[in-house]
Amino acid sequence: MTYRNYSLKQLQQIDASHHLHPFTDHKDLRAAGSRMISRGEGPYVYDTEGGALLDAMAGLWCVNIGYGRKELAEAAYEQMKELPYYNSFFRCTTPPSTLLAQKIAEIAPPNLNQVFFGSSGSESNDTALRLVRHYWALEGKPAKNRIISRQMAYHGSTVAGASLGGMEHMHEQLGGAVPNIVHVMMPYAFELALPGESDHDFGLRAAKAVEDAILDAGPENVAAFIAEPIQGAGGVKIPPASYWPEVQRIVKKYDVLLMLDEVITGYGRTGAWFAAQSLGIEADTITTAKALTSGYQPLSALLVSDRIAGTLTEKGGEFFHGYTYSGHPVACAVALKNLEIIESEGLIDRVRDETGPYLAEQLQKRIAGHDLVGEVRTFGLLGAIEIVKDRASRERYLPSGSAAVVVRDHAIANGLMMRATGDTMILSPPLVWTRETIDLACDRIARALDLAAADLRGK
Repeated sequence: MTYRNYSLKQLQQIDASHHLHPFTDHKDLRAAGSRMISRGEGPYVYDTEGGALLDAMAGLWCVNIGYGRKELAEAAYEQMKELPYYNSFFRCTTPPSTLLAQKIAEIAPPNLNQVFFGSSGSESNDTALRLVRHYWALEGKPAKNRIISRQMAYHGSTVAGASLGGMEHMHEQLGGAVPNIVHVMMPYAFELALPGESDHDFGLRAAKAVEDAILDAGPENVAAFIAEPIQGAGGVKIPPASYWPEVQRIVKKYDVLLMLDEVITGYGRTGAWFAAQSLGIEADTITTAKALTSGYQPLSALLVSDRIAGTLTEKGGEFFHGYTYSGHPVACAVALKNLEIIESEGLIDRVRDETGPYLAEQLQKRIAGHDLVGEVRTFGLLGAIEIVKDRASRERYLPSGSAAVVVRDHAIANGLMMRATGDTMILSPPLVWTRETIDLACDRIARALDLAAADLRGK
């Protein structure tokens, strides 16, 4: 028996009876019923009733090579036949995890040559937190354990990931965060720049907030600064060009490690394998997941610098950390095939040279001037559309986020899967999008904005 033996209503009833969803108001969900996505092909997903949605979110920032790639299914099948599972404990490993670690080191920035595997971005950030504190303890500086993060950062949903992140509503529900983590201002010029302040000066001011936090705690107590190169779930917030060079100068000056979260930006989204390469950032750790397998298997990889790895191997002592599925051979086999496809089809060059610039051009040309739009931002195949009530004053609709949800609902109703984060509409499409796909997406965004504007004015 398959899902085809059930009606949509029956599936929704079963879902409501037994399935708790992530980041969901379950009272609202059960009143409306879940959207049942049953298959995907290329840049589209389809529901059980046959309705097609152009996926502008690559699933959840991850399906970089698009849906329905038989090569990945075949890679998983072949590996399952040979060795469906073995762990990385007991001084053991498997050929796929070994070869994947080598491949990631080859495409990573040159100072990152070691990899620790998990199953999600949250796990990867948990590992990074523990590894950084373990590193400083091995270096004889156990008090150097404070982590500086940013407001509205997203670093996962585990206790450690939520603690590292800067989402206040998550902290409230957590009821007790991991200690010694502080949050500073985000580089979000659209809302936080002072009147008349240039992007350059704002970037320096936002970076100074990191330095101020280091000095407030004392450099001898600060282990690391963690940040996304471009804040993703917080609203695709792209720092000014002055921000990252200044942050780099600051962390080096005070001997603070830099933990880069590339769970969203890794594996081609910014027009390079990693945003660190696009933005010229030298990190001590890079957390990755999502697009490592294009979402076809759960897998994460923490990239670790030679500096940290050198201390681990020279000082010795057990790192009391790991997961049952660390280096899962099937997931690693899928990842190897996925990276091969990204490379062989030239998807990163396409993002850098063609679709990334074209997305920026079309959003500016066709969307940025709409009455509901305060700003459009892009970097590679990442995009953000700020929803405002008044373009000149940048006044928002109240309550916060209410207008973006209206836009989102119209976009989905018109065949485009977009996400609303606060007052921002965000895009993170599969890397297989073409100029034609971008044109179609802009048609549907413009339509959604027009319909939302009529609704909001009516209210």
